[in-house]
Amino acid sequence: MDSGTHLVMGLGLAGLASIDPVIASDHSLYAAVLIGTVVGSQAPDLDGLLRLKSNAVYIRNHRGASHSIPAIAIWTILITFLIQSGFGFHLPWLHIGGWVLLAVVLHVFVDLFNTYGTQAMRPFTEKWISWNIIHIFDPVIFITHVIAILLWALQLGEPTLIFPLLYGVLAAYYIWRTIAHRMLSHRIQRLDTDYHEGVRYIIIPTISLYDWNVVRRNADGSFLIGDFRQGKLRWIDRAKCQEHPAIDQSRNDPSIQAFLYFTSTACAEVKEHSWGYEVRWSDVRYRHRKQYPFVGVLLMDSDYKTLGSYVGWLSEDRLQKRLRMNTY
Repeated sequence: MDSGTHLVMGLGLAGLASIDPVIASDHSLYAAVLIGTVVGSQAPDLDGLLRLKSNAVYIRNHRGASHSIPAIAIWTILITFLIQSGFGFHLPWLHIGGWVLLAVVLHVFVDLFNTYGTQAMRPFTEKWISWNIIHIFDPVIFITHVIAILLWALQLGEPTLIFPLLYGVLAAYYIWRTIAHRMLSHRIQRLDTDYHEGVRYIIIPTISLYDWNVVRRNADGSFLIGDFRQGKLRWIDRAKCQEHPAIDQSRNDPSIQAFLYFTSTACAEVKEHSWGYEVRWSDVRYRHRKQYPFVGVLLMDSDYKTLGSYVGWLSEDRLQKRLRMNTY
């Protein structure tokens, strides 16, 4: 989820902590738990600081080790220790640590429902787990949290009632979205008149509750990109992955390796220039205004030596400006 949603979830968990009578009866402990749930709900995304090193390093590692099983334990222990260092070790660490643990686990769990996914099963596997059920920003999740927090802040309801109701509703919402995604996966296969053995579909959520994007991976490695709107499946673009020696060489570049490590839906094309080759890998899951803005681009001279590279999100105009800077 986005940082704003993780923030309101941290505040929501602090409100839910009022169901613990030990916490509700101690203002210092309640303040400690509030800080713990807010910090715990943000902690796994501290790997965003890797952007300071490079986009490639960030993309390769974001939602990786920081969202793993060992990291959940490390974040919980570290945050609990720091909070008790500030508030005093006389506070019951089990109550603080339990709510911090819940905040960290919930962060990792809800990220599994997005298209980006996480490596939540590390160290057992480095596979990216993405269930493609909830959009990175879901207005239902965000708005219901904001309403509940406002009711709590304005003392218009008891937190022991507001927040259990909130999370009960959201649990039902997640179940509904999961069932809808599963049913649509079967329906897409029936609606696709060109379905054949070897075809694989990726159903991608949008900010709308009822509209979905669809990527079809064909047996030959090409992709069809479409959408599902108002009960109808529509194909709007075809991505044909090229084959070229420059593309093969690009796989050896660390930046492109980072890009391909993150996604299994990348398609490459190559442009020949007077100075060499421009190889562009695009993640076809993300289409915006007839473009694929999540890219890994490598510039090479005629001997396949690297001239420059870029990995990340860019518009076509900004990307071309960056590439020109690398070739002059």
